[in-house]
Amino acid sequence: MQTMPITLIHNPRCSKSRQSLQLLKDNGIEPTIVDYLKNPLSAQQLNDILQKLAIEPRELMRKKEAIYKELALDDEALSRESLINSMVKHPKLIERPIVLAHGKAAIGRPPEAVLAILE
Repeated sequence: MQTMPITLIHNPRCSKSRQSLQLLKDNGIEPTIVDYLKNPLSAQQLNDILQKLAIEPRELMRKKEAIYKELALDDEALSRESLINSMVKHPKLIERPIVLAHGKAAIGRPPEAVLAILE
């Protein structure tokens, strides 16, 4: 079975998140589930995830969320740190689901994208 823990950064109300969870289970994996809306990620955790994904903070943000526009997060002058802090304060900004496995990360959009890091 699995040797390293696999973590799903999950929003149970999101269909892609539920599909990714089912896909993991269908592959015999019972991930550690982190409901990031109830248990927000720290700035350090987000920074680690961004490094594993090799993307910048804005690429992990849900740009269609009202809070994104309200906080003017499309302002190019905002620092990486301030964007990460916005996601810490407003976790609904974080794109989901995110699977962490074997020192790697993948966004489950589409859900099948998470399979690439499971080996």
